[in-house]
Parts: sequence; structure tokens; C-alpha cells
Amino acid sequence: MKNDKKTIFGWCMYDLANSAYITTVSAALLPIYFREGIVGKSGVDVFGATVSASAMWGFMLGFAALLVFLFAPVLGSIADFSAAKKKFLISFAYFGSLFATLLFFCGQGVADETGEIVQTGDVWYTVILYICTQVCFVGANVFYDAFLPHIATEDQIDSVSAKGYAYGYVGGSFQFGIALALVALHDRIGISQTLAVRIGMAMTGLWWAGWTLFTVRYLREVETDEELPEKYGKMPKLFAYLSLGIDRTINTVRKVGNFRQLTIFVLAYMAYNDGAHTVTSMAAIYGKDELGLGTTALMVTLLLVQIVAIGGALAFSRIADRIGARRAVMISLVLWSGVVIYAYFIHTATEFFVLGMIVGVVLGGTQALSRSFYGAMIPENASAEFYGFFSVFSKFSAIWGPFIFGFIKQVTGQARLAIISLIVFFIVGFILLAFVNDEKAKAEKLAFES
Repeated sequence: MKNDKKTIFGWCMYDLANSAYITTVSAALLPIYFREGIVGKSGVDVFGATVSASAMWGFMLGFAALLVFLFAPVLGSIADFSAAKKKFLISFAYFGSLFATLLFFCGQGVADETGEIVQTGDVWYTVILYICTQVCFVGANVFYDAFLPHIATEDQIDSVSAKGYAYGYVGGSFQFGIALALVALHDRIGISQTLAVRIGMAMTGLWWAGWTLFTVRYLREVETDEELPEKYGKMPKLFAYLSLGIDRTINTVRKVGNFRQLTIFVLAYMAYNDGAHTVTSMAAIYGKDELGLGTTALMVTLLLVQIVAIGGALAFSRIADRIGARRAVMISLVLWSGVVIYAYFIHTATEFFVLGMIVGVVLGGTQALSRSFYGAMIPENASAEFYGFFSVFSKFSAIWGPFIFGFIKQVTGQARLAIISLIVFFIVGFILLAFVNDEKAKAEKLAFES
């Protein structure tokens, strides 16, 4: 089954399907619409405190990641035991696409003659729908990532991982381009910009659902003959699987503790992945809130990020072939540190455009190589189990950056201080990654397999 072209194609096509959501909705349209059309500059009242749109967005991202962290370990373990990764993947994908489509119905606020929001729109409806969509998106990726060690051999895992991200950037760019054209040409089409944005978000949900059909058709999963252990036999089936999932998660954590190099890498990844996730997730609302950039300029830049990231993922894959995945990731972390420093000082659309190009180069390489580097360090006879652990903690790492960004923005009122504070994540990640020894990691892997 490994290195099967049809299986790999089906796996990659899911990246093409779901990347449209993260690019068009989560990174571009919804943050801008939430800030400009639903909340406005005055913010929203939350338990008696006035919270700005950018701070609120950070809290939403962090809360969604927290929810995934709480339930994904159990689901991942159940899926490994029952060979139901594909079922969970498809279920999360289609619920996520449904919630994304329903974002069309998020009504805007009431504006005065200057266009400023004086009465907020469907704030909490938007918050709930977004969190549900984000949870489904991330939840599906837990099972999507877990397929990688099962569809590619160790010598192909870097290239297959990079190929998946490349498919995602192509899909995200193409669908985002359609949404961008719709927003930019709304006058000629005869609709308002707000309606164009809402249609663009609904189209993303349909895109996600439609292209996932290729994954349904071509991605194959090995069946398992395992039965529930006897100690769970007297429990109702639901509770039996939940208990099994919790027990297997605890056992996986214990096993990871025997891999010192792997543990150091996971800690490093949690740090720098949190920084990268926060930068990309907050970019649009940072450009709108702090730089005052227009919607078109923001969307063009975010589209550029996706296009450049295609080449970035493939280029860093080649760099990794020469110097190793670990060193290639360390190079990317130096560039990420430069990104947040540069972001602190920028003021114009041109500078934001340059920033987008740099982010595009490092984004694909960091994501693809981290996933494959981890895959090369784990024992093959427990790969799904360990990859589920990796997926869960990558989502756990996405909690803190958005919360910190939102907190600093809320307390200081300055998004610039919030964005430059993220450099700590990249520095910590770089230092920890420097302590990972590739040869010792291989020895630990061989010792476990023997």
C-alpha cells in the first residue's frame, strides 16, 4: 500500500480541498468581515468588558484549539484501534464544510453615514459558527496527518509531505483567487462588497466538500481485526471506546517519554508552530487594524503567500535533502524571527506585500519538513499512534500564541507589540531544535523496534 500513487493522490487532494477554508475564510475574508462589518472599531461587550475585534479573534482561535486538544487524543486512539481514521476524517470534513457554508448567514452590523459600525451584527452567531468550523478543520487534520506514515516509506516521506502541502497551496490559491475576483469586481457584478465576501465564504464550504470526494474515492485504509479487550467488554460500547481511547493516549505519552530526542523535538515544534500559526492567522486583522490597509491589498497579499508557499515547500524539501530536515527547519526559524521583527516596523501596503512574500517562502517549508522529520523519528510499528500524539500536540501548541496576541493587544492597545512578542516562540523553538541529535534519534527508534 505504501507509495501507491492513487492513495497518495487521494491523500493530497484533501489538502487541496480544505486549504481553501484556512486561506479564504480563516486567514482572509472572515477576519476582515468580523472587524469591519460585524464588530467595528468600538469593539464588543463581553461580560461587561469592551473587547476589540482583533483581541476577540485571537481568543476565538485559542479556544477552538483548546477544544480540539481536549477531545482529539481520545478520537485519535479510537481511530487507530478501529482503523476508522478515514471515517473520522470524512465526517469532520463534511461537518466543517457545512459550518463554513453557513457563515454566509452571519449578518453585518448597522453603520452610520461614515460607514462605522454603531450597532454590532451577529457577533456570537459568527463566533460559534467559526469555532465549530475551526474545530472540524483541525479535527480532520488529526486523522489526515496520521495517514502519512502508512502511505509513504521513510525515503519518500519528506517528498510526499511536501507534495501534500503543495496541493494545498494550489487549491487554496485558486479558490482564494476566485473569491478575490468576486470581492474586487463586486460593483461590476452588481452586488455589495459585503455580499461578495459572504458568497466567497459560502463558496469555500462547497469547494471543501466537493474536492473531498476524491479523498473518499482514492484514499485507502488498512482494515484491522482487533477486538475490544476483555476489560472493556462489559461497558456500553460508547463508554468502552472512550475508555480505550483515554488508556491508549496515556500509554502513548508513556512511550514518548522513552524517546528523549523525540520529546525535545515535540517541545521545539510546539513553540515555533505556535508562533507561525499565530502570525498567519492574525495577519489579515493586523493589516486592517494596525496598518489600515484596504481589503483588496490584504487579500492580494494573502493570495501571494499561498502561491509563494508552493515553491517554498518544494524548495525547502530540496534543502533538506542536502543538509537534513532539522537544519532546514532551523534556517526557516531564523527567517520567521525576521518576519515578526519586520512586521513591527512596517506601515505601507508595499511593505506588507514584501512581508507576505517572506512568509510564503518559509511557511511551506516549516510545515512540511516538521511533519516528515517527526515521521522519520518514530517507530514504524507504532506510527499511527505516535502521529496521533504529534497531531494533538501541534493543536495544543496553537492555543497559546493567539491568546497571548489577544491579551497583549487588549492590555496595551497595540498590535505591533503583540506581533513582535511572537519572536519568543521562534527563539525557544530554535534553541530546543539545536539540542536534537539525529543519530541518537535513529538509535532510539531502532532500540524500540527491536
